[in-house]
Amino acid sequence: MARTGTTAERPIRRRPKNRKAQIARVAAEAFNERGYHAVGVDEIAAAIGISGPALYRHYPSKYALLVHAANTAADSLQAAADGAMEGVTDSDPQDRLDHLIAALVTNSIENRKVAGLYRWESRYLEAEDRIRIRGVFAHVTQSLAAPLRELRPGLPTVDATTLSASALSVLGSISAHRTTLAMRRLETLLKAACESVLRTTLPLSVPNSNVTENGVVGASSAHRFALSSKRELLINAAEKIFDQHGYHDSSIEEIGAAAGINASSVYRHFPSKADLLAAVFYRAGDRMAVATSAALTATEPADALYTLAGSYLELSFRNPEVLSVYFAEIGNLPKNERANLRHVQRRHIEEWVNLLTAVRPQLSAPEARFLVHAALGLVLDIGRLMRFDTRAESRARLHALMMSVMLGN
Repeated sequence: MARTGTTAERPIRRRPKNRKAQIARVAAEAFNERGYHAVGVDEIAAAIGISGPALYRHYPSKYALLVHAANTAADSLQAAADGAMEGVTDSDPQDRLDHLIAALVTNSIENRKVAGLYRWESRYLEAEDRIRIRGVFAHVTQSLAAPLRELRPGLPTVDATTLSASALSVLGSISAHRTTLAMRRLETLLKAACESVLRTTLPLSVPNSNVTENGVVGASSAHRFALSSKRELLINAAEKIFDQHGYHDSSIEEIGAAAGINASSVYRHFPSKADLLAAVFYRAGDRMAVATSAALTATEPADALYTLAGSYLELSFRNPEVLSVYFAEIGNLPKNERANLRHVQRRHIEEWVNLLTAVRPQLSAPEARFLVHAALGLVLDIGRLMRFDTRAESRARLHALMMSVMLGN
């Protein structure tokens, strides 16, 4: 009873009109942050304040959520690119390119929490869904490449595609870290980095490579060396299987078989699958620490930065699986191991930041950090397009892109 003596009316709870979009956004951010398998439907529902069954009224499965989230992020990118061209199709190529870059920068910042979803979780998409999203990225890449070829008429098609894909990689790199920067400054920094990439003069194209309009390069000729230590054999096998199937869909038995070791013997070296995953990361960190120490012996910061980029490229192309596994699977480690590896990564990034701010003292540390992450992201994104072709010509092209992003040439 109310104080006035009348019956109190219960407020009518109405379902928000944007409930489906709200669910998709929360799911996308969670998948992007911690990985598809690490996030449960009940967890997504609880974050919104609804029950699991209520969520299923909007999406029939967790996979449907993943597909919707990935499609939404891709469609947002395409809408930004296509929208930027409205009303400027008859403008000069520089004006069109400027409009495109501005629109894509804005879209990237607005969608920072979900922009990396396809980058890390695409392995869990079925072939039809994956092909569709790849088509969107190819469309946006060619939207950039078209005015670029007009501005640089002698630019080979392969180079225009590579440069345009690299600009998109720079924009997507902000989803891989949490460095903060004032909005206006971040917009300016990303725009300048994209423009620097698009101005890059790449070394001669690799003979016999077959880059298509979709940006796909020919097969890898990755060097593999013989291993004798059982521990190293297991780490080497694990990084490949985790990359191919994902951590949750890989088994100790499968890893042991690939290394020529039975499952019971695997446990003599690694108590659990998580310990094996951690060993993959620590091995990569040890190798990078050695390369960093060697690079820092250079007397000039610019020379050290150049050498460090080359060392990172060489290690990454030798074991490309580690790059994908690190970004996609680190969330599957126990909390303490994850914290330790994040600390190792931050220390490594700071070595790059210190060198870059010494070369470009006008940059603040956060600005340099954004550029370093963008340069490292190129190794994964463009390396994939090259299928990590280990020939010197391929690495030279990617090395030039990394230096353009960091130095702003």
